[in-house]
Amino acid sequence: MPNPSPRSRQFDLIAFDWDGTLFDSTAIITRCIQRAVVDVGGQEPSKEAASYVIGLGLMQALAHAAPDVPVEKYPELGQRYRHHYTAQQNDIVLFDGVLPLLAELKSRHHWLTVATGKSRKGLNEALHDVDLKGVFDGSRTADETAGKPSPIMLNELMREFGVEAGRTLMIGDTTHDLQMALNAGCASVGVSYGAHEPSAFNDLKPKFIAHSVSELRQWLIENA
Repeated sequence: MPNPSPRSRQFDLIAFDWDGTLFDSTAIITRCIQRAVVDVGGQEPSKEAASYVIGLGLMQALAHAAPDVPVEKYPELGQRYRHHYTAQQNDIVLFDGVLPLLAELKSRHHWLTVATGKSRKGLNEALHDVDLKGVFDGSRTADETAGKPSPIMLNELMREFGVEAGRTLMIGDTTHDLQMALNAGCASVGVSYGAHEPSAFNDLKPKFIAHSVSELRQWLIENA
């Protein structure tokens, strides 16, 4: 794919995490993880433990959140999570200001992509939303590559668009996102309104930590 025409900007490719970064889904995912673990006989993980694994691949996340659940129950654990999530997925909405932000970045001719721990099926279902059709130029999911913080998702996106790591920015709400960016040699921006406490971000060297979508927009318009 040819590179875009030269522009006065720092990043050609911007990759977004999904849950907790674009979608206000952290609380629902946390509850679904807790309920799924209890359903298969495990001890309910704390809110902190359940939210920590958001952004990882589903089975990787559930295994981490439920260390007392035997491996042979993982398929059932995944099924119970999907059952609870499906029942509530219509309650999940974009954070206020996300659509205008994406439209503004699109008008500036950045390539917009998604790098998420969601499954391909789950992401495709979310992308069917009429407001999101045509917004993203590419995406990678954990089940078709590798879970975060492996850099494979970002590496594949960079190859697809012919963009170097120095011209790529990852935006996410977890340490998994920022570590993935570091592993891929990319810059990152953290958002504090998702799953992880921003105090954990500093060691991962994000260029900025946004405390709201409006702060994220301001930084991107001025610096991306």
